[in-house]
Amino acid sequence: MTDTVTPTTTVSPPPRRSYAKLAADESREDYSLRYAPHSFRRWSPATVAGTALGGIAYLADFAIGASIVFTYGFTSGLASILTAATIIFLTGVPIARACAKYGLDMDLVTRGAGFGYFGSTLTSLIYASFTFIFFALEGSIMAQAMHQAVGLPLEIGYLVTTLIVIPIVFKGMGALAKVQAWTQPIWLIGLVLPFLILAFEAPDAWGAFTSFGGTEGAGSGFSWIGFGLGTGVALSLIAQIGEQADYLRFMPAKTPQNSRRWNLAVLAAGPGWVVIGAAKQLGGAFLAFVALEAVGKTHALEPIAPQIEALKPWLGSVALPAAALFVVVSQIKINVTNAYSGSLSWSNFFSRVTHRHPGRVWYIFLNLAIALTLMEMNMFAALNKLLGFYSNVGIAWITAVAADLVINKRLGWSPPYIEFKRAYLHAVNPAGFGAMVIASTVSILAFFGVFGTYAQAFSTFIAAGLALLLCPLIARATKGRYYLARPNPVNGPDVDVEDVTATHTCAVCETAYELPDVADCPVQSGPICSLCCSLDADCGDVCRKSPGEPVLMPLPTVRTAD
Repeated sequence: MTDTVTPTTTVSPPPRRSYAKLAADESREDYSLRYAPHSFRRWSPATVAGTALGGIAYLADFAIGASIVFTYGFTSGLASILTAATIIFLTGVPIARACAKYGLDMDLVTRGAGFGYFGSTLTSLIYASFTFIFFALEGSIMAQAMHQAVGLPLEIGYLVTTLIVIPIVFKGMGALAKVQAWTQPIWLIGLVLPFLILAFEAPDAWGAFTSFGGTEGAGSGFSWIGFGLGTGVALSLIAQIGEQADYLRFMPAKTPQNSRRWNLAVLAAGPGWVVIGAAKQLGGAFLAFVALEAVGKTHALEPIAPQIEALKPWLGSVALPAAALFVVVSQIKINVTNAYSGSLSWSNFFSRVTHRHPGRVWYIFLNLAIALTLMEMNMFAALNKLLGFYSNVGIAWITAVAADLVINKRLGWSPPYIEFKRAYLHAVNPAGFGAMVIASTVSILAFFGVFGTYAQAFSTFIAAGLALLLCPLIARATKGRYYLARPNPVNGPDVDVEDVTATHTCAVCETAYELPDVADCPVQSGPICSLCCSLDADCGDVCRKSPGEPVLMPLPTVRTAD
């Protein structure tokens, strides 16, 4: 059936669907394309937060911070890192709270926060790009450590770093939580020890670092151009909130009893990652500065070499294996997250494009294959340029979503809850999607120098400013009409807890799902789960073309969002 179907056309219900074994196994699938039901959110706020924060063990922060300071000097580099961290924190707060409250990942939140059902397809690609770019960056750092420690050729090291995460990611959230918890003590010791040693062995090093003018002749003073360019590189990490959200969606329901712990956990595991991240960027730059004379610029930018140099005064010949262990543990902790989040984003993308869902786990291999290709192409050598370009698109997307959550929903220009189901959404919402496209297009042109030197340096600020301004303006101009294709009679997940946890059996796959994951379907004459609705290629979106269709399932009492 095609989109020419009219509301009065009779559509034969499609046959019942049975999902492939891996797609049906939620212990591995982790509700990858769905709302995370309360029955699955069995972890405490502290456990979810600890798992999410375990994913920020990566050493790309060390390399990024060192690259910024080496290129633009300490003063401009410090300002860049702190400014980027502030922007990332502020945009991350509303997104983290929305994901934790509604049990949704970044893609599903994006759908309902101004982008529409197919509009968020593009952002799935943006997010997938983030995961494989940073997997390749982290994998390169791990391969460098293995090369330094045991002489393993980099090309073989890239392959090893790719293969080692597959068994863990294959098993889903349960396995990831265990890995993050078990490796946390080793990581914390390895993180703190080099700075502790330098505090005793080189107490004057920090003072010398604060007057460091970089290796490119930038000088130790402040430069607006250096500040703008450096901020752009640091802002490439803004999409990290998506990886935090992939864990935060498993946060248990907020109650009067756990309210304080819930708020702290969401704040720490959501935007709070960037506080640690900014400290790691500065710390990585400091370690690279201390090691610069001994190892040279190229190796100073590779986190393994500065780690070894910092550990030598106390550990001597053990410094190399100790540093290598720290690097390998750190990179496994982050790359299981990169691979996991990449599998989610690719699943979201292909389910809408192909109307098929073989299971999240198969997309692990696609994401890792792209990352391995980037590693073999030595993307580490083009770090600043690659991340500076990517941040223009990433910040336009994240800022548009944050603008909708903070401005549009509070002013009543968009629904007060997050609607993510195809049955209730327009294909494209110009409020968020249009804002992102315009903002990223203008900022990319600026990035390539079309508007002059200063606009080039501040292209990411242009992206953020335009997205923040345009999303509310477009929502107001369109009177919010593109947020919902038809009213959701149960007001999404904003119903009483008893009604939310009550299950409804999908008429297609005949599996019971909690209320927020089902929609009323005129074709099926009953409830349909969000995934079966997404995968239906023949219904012609009759439900969207038939306003006023009768509700076909029991409705709970509606309440407004908090």
